[in-house]
Amino acid sequence: MRLRSLLFWAHLICGVAAGIVILIMSVTGVLLAYQRQITAWADTRGYHIEPGSRRLSADAIVSRVADSRPDLTPTAVIVRSEPTAPASLTIGAGRQLFVNPYTGVVLGEGNGQGVRAFFRVVVEWHRYVAASGASRPLGRAVTGASNLAFLFIVLSGLVLWFPRSWKWSTVRNISWFKGGLAGRARDFNWHNTIGFWSAFPLAIIIAGGVVISYPWATGLVYRAFGEAPPAPPAAAARQERGEAGARAQRPRIEGVPLDIMIATAAAHMPDWKTISVALPSGDAPRVVLTLDSGDGGQPHKRATLTLQNETGGVERWEPFASQSPGRRARTWLRFAHTGEFYGLAGQTAAGLFTAGAVVLVWTGLAMALRRLVSWRRRSTAALQKAA
Repeated sequence: MRLRSLLFWAHLICGVAAGIVILIMSVTGVLLAYQRQITAWADTRGYHIEPGSRRLSADAIVSRVADSRPDLTPTAVIVRSEPTAPASLTIGAGRQLFVNPYTGVVLGEGNGQGVRAFFRVVVEWHRYVAASGASRPLGRAVTGASNLAFLFIVLSGLVLWFPRSWKWSTVRNISWFKGGLAGRARDFNWHNTIGFWSAFPLAIIIAGGVVISYPWATGLVYRAFGEAPPAPPAAAARQERGEAGARAQRPRIEGVPLDIMIATAAAHMPDWKTISVALPSGDAPRVVLTLDSGDGGQPHKRATLTLQNETGGVERWEPFASQSPGRRARTWLRFAHTGEFYGLAGQTAAGLFTAGAVVLVWTGLAMALRRLVSWRRRSTAALQKAA
């Protein structure tokens, strides 16, 4: 069997085996294209903030929320540079309590509960094929393996696309849409045309998914730059849960006012749009502030500033450019997966190419089904002739 034939059958088998899961991930990926923007809009719609003469200090906001909602223990406070935008406090995983920054009045947890519930379901399908509970690891394994299969399908499809003859008429037939086609001819034309124009972007998007799915893939990225991979995410998550629990159990000690820390952070990034302060507690010696000058999904426009709790002195300033090459590459892959690295234009492009993947899977499965039906007909005819 020639190499091209071997590659074709491997391409076909992977497509048939993982096609349904890839189709699910592609459809849900399109639905998630603007998840962050839609959720933010839904959360804050109906909250009209009339700019006042002076904002409350971050400490005053935290204090007023503590007085009005003593049942809550915030772990972070987020201030925004937009005059009509609310401040917010993090009160749990994925929960934000919005506050009027001029009056300290608690506005609520947002008006987007229905939108959040919808996206939660879509994410469950996208990451775990709707598996839950004890079945979730299996669902994650299925989507991870399907991601790997999809990456092979895209790369092998690009090789199979190369025509045997480089005549213009031949190249045009497999690189641009033709009208008046139906059935297999239409599916073949759409499959080749969309596959050719979307191969490289889809390979990047899928590679980002592989890095998200597998720690060994993250390790490969770091090792490609001669760096040791970081600790497994599970260990970091346990540490974060422990720190969050400590913050919830111990009240904050008196230190430098939060507004002075925010002013120090703003001096490091004058064009900031949001500053999030992880509220120190107990005997915590330092405070970590996260600054963002982008739209919330662009890691190269984020930075962290670590200050001493008691004195406000700068311990560490970490913009994206200060990270190691391996870490920057891994972060780029993660946010190239959703297109967020390049802002709204990147998200739109990622959504369009993912929509193209839906058509690729559909036409690929349709051609595979036609091939199976044709083979069965030929086999039946051969048996009848032999009889």
